[in-house]
Amino acid sequence: MLAYLSPAWVAALDQAARADEQLAAATADVALVLEQQVTGGPAGDVTYHLTFDHGTVSAGTGGAPSPADAAVVRFTLDHDTALGIARGTGSAQQAFMAGALQVGGDLRVLLDHQVVLSALHDVFAAVREQTDLAEVG
Repeated sequence: MLAYLSPAWVAALDQAARADEQLAAATADVALVLEQQVTGGPAGDVTYHLTFDHGTVSAGTGGAPSPADAAVVRFTLDHDTALGIARGTGSAQQAFMAGALQVGGDLRVLLDHQVVLSALHDVFAAVREQTDLAEVG
């Protein structure tokens, strides 16, 4: 099992994103970086990112090195909120409306690339199946 938010978990996201040919084709014209910071977890604060760089999609730990033309969107939330979203007992929309999820950057790009971002759910399905969503991680 992969511990949620661990470096091995991020590496599994990276492998899944890089291997998906449909995602690569769908993001050929996309330059976007999504960065998420989860605060207050058992291992401290964790930051990871997804980079969409003209057909190459990758994930990495820490802050994101950005392609020069990329829009950057940052999400910040606490560990309990992130864990609830990951488990499906909460949603990002609910967390945002309640003020538990802060979003920064160019929010229009989220709407512009909604179809691609929705595809990530399927791309990361195998990683979710291997993820231990216990309280620690």
